[in-house]
Amino acid sequence: MSHLTVLEGDNLVPSSERYINRELSWLKFNSRVLEEAKNPRNPLLERLKFLAIFESNLDEFYMVRVSGLIEQEEAGVTDLTPDGMSPSEQLALIAEVAHKLRKEAGKLFQDRLLGELVQNGITIKQYSDLSPRQKTDMRKFFENEVFPVCTPLAMHPSPTFPFISSRSLNLAVELDDADGEMRLARVKVPTVFPRAIRLSKRGHEYVLLEDIISNNLETFFPGIAIKGSYRFRVVRDADIEIQQLEAADLFAMMEQTIRMRRFGAPVLLEIESKMPKAVEEFLCKNLELEREDIFRVDGLIGMDVLWELSAIDKAALRFPPHHPFVSEKLSNRDALFETVSARDVAVHFPFDSFRCVEEFVAAAANDPQVIGIKQTLYRVGTESPIVESLLDAANNGKQVAAMVELKARFDESNNLVWARALERAGVHVTYGFHEMKTHCKLCLIVRREGRKIRMYAFVGTGNFNPTTARIYTDIGIFTSDPEITQDISELFNFLTGFSRQQVFRKLLVAPLNLREGIIERIERETDLHKRQGNGRIIFKLNALVDTEVIDALYEASNAGVQIDLICRGVCCLRPGVKGLSENIRVISVVGRFLEHSRVYYFDNAGVPDVLIGSADLMRRNLDRRIETLVGVRSDEIIGYLRDVVLDSYLRDNVQAWDLMPDGKYIRRQPAKGQGPHDAQRHLMSHPAARLLN
Repeated sequence: MSHLTVLEGDNLVPSSERYINRELSWLKFNSRVLEEAKNPRNPLLERLKFLAIFESNLDEFYMVRVSGLIEQEEAGVTDLTPDGMSPSEQLALIAEVAHKLRKEAGKLFQDRLLGELVQNGITIKQYSDLSPRQKTDMRKFFENEVFPVCTPLAMHPSPTFPFISSRSLNLAVELDDADGEMRLARVKVPTVFPRAIRLSKRGHEYVLLEDIISNNLETFFPGIAIKGSYRFRVVRDADIEIQQLEAADLFAMMEQTIRMRRFGAPVLLEIESKMPKAVEEFLCKNLELEREDIFRVDGLIGMDVLWELSAIDKAALRFPPHHPFVSEKLSNRDALFETVSARDVAVHFPFDSFRCVEEFVAAAANDPQVIGIKQTLYRVGTESPIVESLLDAANNGKQVAAMVELKARFDESNNLVWARALERAGVHVTYGFHEMKTHCKLCLIVRREGRKIRMYAFVGTGNFNPTTARIYTDIGIFTSDPEITQDISELFNFLTGFSRQQVFRKLLVAPLNLREGIIERIERETDLHKRQGNGRIIFKLNALVDTEVIDALYEASNAGVQIDLICRGVCCLRPGVKGLSENIRVISVVGRFLEHSRVYYFDNAGVPDVLIGSADLMRRNLDRRIETLVGVRSDEIIGYLRDVVLDSYLRDNVQAWDLMPDGKYIRRQPAKGQGPHDAQRHLMSHPAARLLN
């Protein structure tokens, strides 16, 4: 057994008999991200990235989850979570844990990472420490470029309080109060410049833009003495409900929704620690926030600047480059359909190149035998070779249908742009259901082969996005199986028309039958174990929240079924509890790549039943999204998923954390005499597409 070391600071998780609180479980996930920023095994610039990801995660948590709890509290909701907590109780615990984590993150950067940057030739200088020549250069930069784009706004006294945009960095400038009344102005740090301003082309010395501005404030306020300036940022509610999607001008409605997000209610205020109480109280009052909604921060505010610093040209301070495997058979457009016709093919990103999916759609767009393409689009990014291929296909006279999800949070603008381009090209564009998001990842190719029509499909766990395919772990399967492709064809009719189909051959589809299909398989494994023994379940997923599935797993555990859950983020199940979950183990892997694939494995008395797809086991996925899981029919692919992928994660003793019954996570370390095993590193040399060789 591996030797274990306990992650510190985990004593705030409330005890509960059956379930772990969802929100606190998420905060523990983000604490594991923060641990990677601390981890000395990670290269320095990668640690900066993890710290930037930590803050981005925390911002989104407040923008979506905390804002929802605040709305519940204000509406007087008294319903309790499955673990028995009210909205007010959750908000109090979130504030306590989140404040501590943010303080820890700030201390990490200020006390450790800044010094390590200096040791590696990268310096973030204070304006006061600049040489006279550097100050002159920065003064010229300020006067010529920064000053013209900045607009100071009066905050007090003023008839109105200025709007503070979400996540922007600002300076609260306190001016001389000769008349005895506090005078405050706000200067927004502009985003049209880098925040880390390089002092010369020869080295890696930088000064932060807000430091330049704060040391030249007299230019904005000639003749007025400046008492001080204090950095702050506001995070606002971004979980704006999208209403009236049946409106005639759908695009106008979506654009309005995106604009509304900018004006969401404030949910968090970050201020620098030296800000006077009077200024803090003024901001708090005008933003209508409570004391627990304020983070008083030492050091850096707005860790998004760490993305800039992590891009510094020092390869030795980054992970070694990873070159995904490129399969010749999948990259050859002329042979691609022939390859998939002969056998199902699995790919595992980023260990396999995403180019094979792009080639699949590009081949279809230019193949004279292809007569139709159907595609779901959730998050495709600002540049999308797949969408470009769909446009080519339409221009080539093929029937193209695209199901574009306009409600993909924070990707609405990109999706609107692509939807317009597709419609202009003559693609049949639909937008799904107003009450549900379409989250499934499907592509269907319809091809005329001789006198027959044959369909080819790609089913994946991740988005059709070349950027995320390089940093998320996802699995996909190319297939020409007639039952699977017919299921997908009928599902597209459900998505784009008025079909009310409830039964599918090889697919589980939420919200129709996916929860039931998973629970039925858990119950089948339980019954088989009672009769024959050797019951085995392995799930790899991002989140496990649904109490019906958790209860079914508890029953299976009590019957003796051995259950392993590889759950990256939120897990509300308590493993290892006597009489409840003694046979359940839960690990979380947080590493170089974001774990994102979903695999559901049931031993099924030696005839494995394995599914992959888009669905996590959360109520939103099972009840309020269109999700799909597809059964894997190839013994070769099943063997790869079980013996290479799942086994590698279960053996990880470098990046894996074990979840304890009390909700704590404990980092695995190699036992005495045991070598290190990093699952992601192992999988770099074991891509799925090599099965074709």
